[in-house]
Amino acid sequence: MKKLQVWLPLLFAIVMIVGMIIGFRLRGNIRPTGIFVARKPTPVQEVMDLINMNYVDSISPDTIAGDAIEGMLTHLDPHSVYIPAADVTEVNEDLQGNFEGIGVEFQIFDDTVNVVNVLPGGPSDKANLKVGDKFLKVGDSVVAGNGITNDRIRKLLRGPGSSDVAITLLRVGEPGKPMQVHITRGTIPLPSVDVSYMINKETGYIRINRFSETTHAEFAQALMQLQKEGLQKLILDLRGNGGGILQESIEIADDFLDGDKLIVYTVGARSPKVEYRCRRDGLFEKGKLVLLTDEGTASASEVLTGAIQDWDRATIIGRRTFGKGLVQQPFQLSDGSSLRLTIARYYTPTGRSIQKPYDKGHDDYNEEVMKRFHDGEVLHGDTSTKHTGAAYRTLGPERRTVYGGGGITPDIFIGFDTSTFSRNATALYIDGTINRFIYAYYIQHLSTFQPFKTPEAFITGYHDEEALWKGLTTYAAKDTINLTNVGPKEKDELKHRLKAMMARQIWRTEGYYEVSNAYDPVVTKALEVVAK
Repeated sequence: MKKLQVWLPLLFAIVMIVGMIIGFRLRGNIRPTGIFVARKPTPVQEVMDLINMNYVDSISPDTIAGDAIEGMLTHLDPHSVYIPAADVTEVNEDLQGNFEGIGVEFQIFDDTVNVVNVLPGGPSDKANLKVGDKFLKVGDSVVAGNGITNDRIRKLLRGPGSSDVAITLLRVGEPGKPMQVHITRGTIPLPSVDVSYMINKETGYIRINRFSETTHAEFAQALMQLQKEGLQKLILDLRGNGGGILQESIEIADDFLDGDKLIVYTVGARSPKVEYRCRRDGLFEKGKLVLLTDEGTASASEVLTGAIQDWDRATIIGRRTFGKGLVQQPFQLSDGSSLRLTIARYYTPTGRSIQKPYDKGHDDYNEEVMKRFHDGEVLHGDTSTKHTGAAYRTLGPERRTVYGGGGITPDIFIGFDTSTFSRNATALYIDGTINRFIYAYYIQHLSTFQPFKTPEAFITGYHDEEALWKGLTTYAAKDTINLTNVGPKEKDELKHRLKAMMARQIWRTEGYYEVSNAYDPVVTKALEVVAK
């Protein structure tokens, strides 16, 4: 018995080891893990370790790791991207639809931070900040002088909600008298609906700049308000909308399509097919609908456009869309950084993929839109000989031919007018001269603009465009930009742009689009279409 007691621990150990071996072999091809198997480092990790232990100079491991990841991603599609931890919050704000800050728009003119707009009802408005105020200090940081940047100012002004920030400033009209204002930061909305208004008694206009978490709610609220005002027809402007959250565009498509119609489906090599269909009564299933697109219309915007076109629900007017038919999924990494990895392609209801080719590398892919300008496509539109993708028939009553393989071609093409952009006129935008002029002119002529209470009143009641033009000509000359030889067509275009930019200075994006739409040939064509 004593001998058994001596050998019992050894027997137990042998049985345990045999059991572990048998269990290990039964696992077949599953990769071994655990304390009994040393995990072999990858060559990438080995190189990182060698650099950290042996490299001649001090280096940032995070920077090298980020560069290594970005190098790997260059072998994938152009939309799989790595986001460093320091940038994740700012990148995600656009998708969240808000951020924590003080609620001002600012621009840096002559090394000085100028308040160009104050959000009504926001923290700065409550603290009585005014357009024209010039920031000297934010907290203890001096922000006047050389070296200030937009990024630095944004980081100083933003912070946790309910936190306080002290700003030392010079008040417009009170030079030489610095004052300090204390502002309690709050949640600042980033609207994805730029503007919604009745463009005439029956027709509403809504412009969406991206698809964030709040987009469908914003759109539904805007649409229902316009319906109360008599909306029977709708112009939805998606020009320049680079996409965002797929589900938000699906919800808006559901507002336009009836029954259980297919809106889009996604599928990837490792992602099963998922169909997204209409599932509720929409807010605008009947009534004339026009969608406006251009080469900046991408991703989730193309999902909406493709579904509407495939079901013959609307007329698409403008220029060919960007051509992004890939779906990204965010993955949070252990250090707080993020990877947005393409996991699937999306397909319109007819089954077409509108992803443009990227087999010639990222640079060629990113320059494709510029090639459209160079080749004249944005001036003259697509012809049937330019379609490289397969042909499909729409699913609605019209049974029209549509194409895959690189963006969505509009039903009615309106070209980009380059005749009004001479070298001198272009310099106004590149150097920021026109933005500085609008702000300075507004501050100097407040009494001229204060009587106008709405953009509509400004369109019909403001007739000093020639004074604006003369002011710009004089102002631009200081930046060695000569506008005296501008032709009559270009001059008229610039005068319209000046009026719209002044409206933006007064009413932000709502004012800009209400005024610019009055002179926009794409909007004019849309009004002709819905009137038929």
